[in-house]
Amino acid sequence: MVTPFDANGQVDEDAFVRLLGFLADNGSDGVVVAGTTGESATLSDEEKLRLFELAGAEGADLFVVAGTGSNDTAHSGHLTAKASEIPGVDAILAVTPYYNKPPLRGVYKHMQAISDATDKPVIAYNIPSRCVIDLPNDFLRSLAQIENVKAVKQARETDITAIEGLDLLAGNDDRLAEVLDAGGTGGILVASHIVGKEMRRMIDEPENRWTIHENLTDVFKTLGITQLTMTVKAVLNMLGQNVGGVRLPLVDCDETEISALDEMLRRRGLLSAV
Repeated sequence: MVTPFDANGQVDEDAFVRLLGFLADNGSDGVVVAGTTGESATLSDEEKLRLFELAGAEGADLFVVAGTGSNDTAHSGHLTAKASEIPGVDAILAVTPYYNKPPLRGVYKHMQAISDATDKPVIAYNIPSRCVIDLPNDFLRSLAQIENVKAVKQARETDITAIEGLDLLAGNDDRLAEVLDAGGTGGILVASHIVGKEMRRMIDEPENRWTIHENLTDVFKTLGITQLTMTVKAVLNMLGQNVGGVRLPLVDCDETEISALDEMLRRRGLLSAV
């Protein structure tokens, strides 16, 4: 989920709680707090831990996943341990270490250290487009042997395969149908802020899955015209959710981008025609 900010760029706790309720009412079983879409890179540890507390306390009907991963193993382990002490936090999301470009044996030790810091299930997040390195399926099989690593959020574009011992979760909106067909159990997604009920139907109605996917292609494509946090926050603001802007180095959508998003919402009947 996105992290709402107020006019001064500070975390808007009231808007965060409202958004938790909105997502729960619109198809989401759970939320990732302080993930990529939540602008984890520009949140302080104090802000993250406070958001985990709020989600745990206010999101009683939601499975709360704390985004604690980074490219620093010691930092990730420390934040994971702190998050795991918070009532209502159900799981940990640990992204592949980015920028450092470690060999796979380093990634293994990184994930092992995060697992050792918690008694919660850990979701390994494979996103080679952001982290430079990819986690091959054979390597994912080895991660499945780590005690608390229970799932993979798969944001690879190809070779999407269910791994024994790991729940397979879609990491890209436009791959949800493919992942589900491959034996996946769900997804950690962005467009679910907007079309959550329809994306939920892709899980609950496998016979209609690809028809729903085709119907949502315009949403996925339009949200992708620039960085996703920027576009989904712009759309939520248009829909009256009032989640505020983004933190630098992200910037608010420009007029061309806003126009494209506005047109998409109108095509779907989510905004009244002028």
